[in-house]
Formats: sequence, structure tokens, C-alpha cells
Amino acid sequence: MRKKPLVYFLCTGNSCRSQMADGFLKALGHDRYEVKSAGLEAHGLNLRAVQVMREAGVDISGNMSDVIDPEILNRADYVITLCGHADEHCPVISGTNVIKWHWGFDDPAKATGTEEEIMTRFRNVRDSIKGRIEQFVEEGG
Repeated sequence: MRKKPLVYFLCTGNSCRSQMADGFLKALGHDRYEVKSAGLEAHGLNLRAVQVMREAGVDISGNMSDVIDPEILNRADYVITLCGHADEHCPVISGTNVIKWHWGFDDPAKATGTEEEIMTRFRNVRDSIKGRIEQFVEEGG
């Protein structure tokens, strides 16, 4: 039996964008992928991210905020960074067949304004990430 491709989503704090990507690929990938996410640091799961993902029908409330694991990094088939900081500071990948991509998304946790304006930013980023995950799955990632 062929192993599932391992997709490792990376962000600075593993609190929002990488968690959303993780949740969507698990939901939309229909068990075709092994999915992990991590950050350069562990900032904890952002509750607004949990809320907007719940609105989209995906429950990430049980996810943990983790730091990058070199063993997972080097056995991943795909390493996908979701923010420029993680892209620039990603540890060296020694795995020879790793495909590294950068999908840049604004950090919704930095949104300011009213609660509704902040939530709108979270929803916009969520929807952008979902679209990119749908494309990844459709193209056979």
C-alpha cells in the first residue's frame, strides 16, 4: 500500500493560518494525506480561528500549537509555509524529495478595528486558504 503524502504546514506561531490549512486539508483531502502543522514558536490556538473554521464546518478546537519537529520536516513530502517570516526562517530541510512551497497569507491575528472588522479579516483569510487547499487537492498535491 502506497503511503499517504505528508503535508507539513508551517507558520510563525502555529495559531491561525497553519491551523486553518491543517483543518481544511484534513476535511477536504478525505484521508488521502497525512497532515501536520507547526510553527517557529507555539503561540497557542487562536480562538477566532477556531470560531471561523467552525462556521465553515471544520472543527480545529482539538488541535495543538506545536513547534517545528525536524524529524517530521525531513520526512515530509510537502512543506508549505503560510507566512513570510516562516518562509524566511524555516529550518534547513535535509529530506531529498521534499517539495517546499510558500503560500503567503496576511496574518488575521494582526487585524485591528471593531470585532466585526477583525472577524471579517479572519473569514477572508480562511476563505483564501480554503481556495488554495481545494486547488491543491484538485491537482493531486
